[in-house]
Amino acid sequence: MEAMFYVVPSLMIALAVFGLVRLIGRAREVRSAWNSGLTAEARCLRTYTTTSGGRDTSVRTTLHHVYEFTTREGLAVRFEESNGPGTILENDIVTVHYAAERPERATAHVPARGKLAAESGCVLAFLGVFIAGCVAFMVAAHLMFSAADGFLP
Repeated sequence: MEAMFYVVPSLMIALAVFGLVRLIGRAREVRSAWNSGLTAEARCLRTYTTTSGGRDTSVRTTLHHVYEFTTREGLAVRFEESNGPGTILENDIVTVHYAAERPERATAHVPARGKLAAESGCVLAFLGVFIAGCVAFMVAAHLMFSAADGFLP
């Protein structure tokens, strides 16, 4: 029973760290694409939405776009990006930013370095506080169980 007070927060911390790694990785990819200076005209091949949640929770809808473009080297690249603007429809032409070494990690988002930093910073701060709360809970549980062991006859 006591182990549950350590295992559950540890799993929650692992999930938060996984989210941190994914967030930082995608932010680096987008920043790299913007900083490369390489752009191309891409065609939106498809748009679709996915939903999550339901029943007793709120429903979240995510808009996805599938783009295709040709790099300066002549390589055809197709990639998918979520949370793009709802005004882009199939067959629309958009400008994409990509890094030469990883064109499949391109982005059609307009460069907004401040917005990217603010969004990433807020999520990092939230997950940092969440992790600290989990650690504080585990420390409190440890102290509680240690104190309880001292009162046993």
